[in-house]
Amino acid sequence: MDIGEAVRLRILALCDARGITINGLCTRSGVTQSTVNNIINGRNHSTTVSTVKKLCDGLDITITAFFDDPLFLDLDQEVC
Repeated sequence: MDIGEAVRLRILALCDARGITINGLCTRSGVTQSTVNNIINGRNHSTTVSTVKKLCDGLDITITAFFDDPLFLDLDQEVC
């Protein structure tokens, strides 16, 4: 799994656990619907830390809590 897929799955899991829709996350975080849709649909594999931080604010968690998940262990190294 690459980091883009891990970020995508983590966002979906956190939204599900909190009962937040993707649209609701966009509203709460200030991240545009198109940006989040690109992440969720796998079109954006290079989400910035700034965007992840905004999403974390919308989810009411720290960025440390976001990445503290087994999804982020053993990621495939990405070669450009």
